[in-house]
Amino acid sequence: MSRPDAANQLAITFFYYRDLPAAMRFYEDVLGLTLAIDQGWCKIYQICPGAHVGLVDEAKGMNKWAAVKPVQLCIRVPDVDGWYDYALAKRLDNLSKLFVNDEIGIRAFVFNDPEGYQIEIQSAIRQGA
Repeated sequence: MSRPDAANQLAITFFYYRDLPAAMRFYEDVLGLTLAIDQGWCKIYQICPGAHVGLVDEAKGMNKWAAVKPVQLCIRVPDVDGWYDYALAKRLDNLSKLFVNDEIGIRAFVFNDPEGYQIEIQSAIRQGA
């Protein structure tokens, strides 16, 4: 039997929260994401065409909230400097300095969402990066 060859429709990365309403406010009000799919205890937000993040009430989801979060949500933007100024003004939790990684060709910074997931905002500094 062969794998179906139809194109994928979208990608969703799921994060698990103790306080879903607080997470929703952060992703809507701070990051400006749009709710794409409302499944009640799971809220799926569009990051860009085809890419989504799902916020799940850990009391009902397939996984549970954990203090250690070895995962990062990375969002590529055209204006990392503008986003960094915004992040400074918002005093986001665990905000890093703006940094350059010449090896992979990005300028970026990181911060944490309300329950400790790390978010990276980055821009390419060279074509193809």
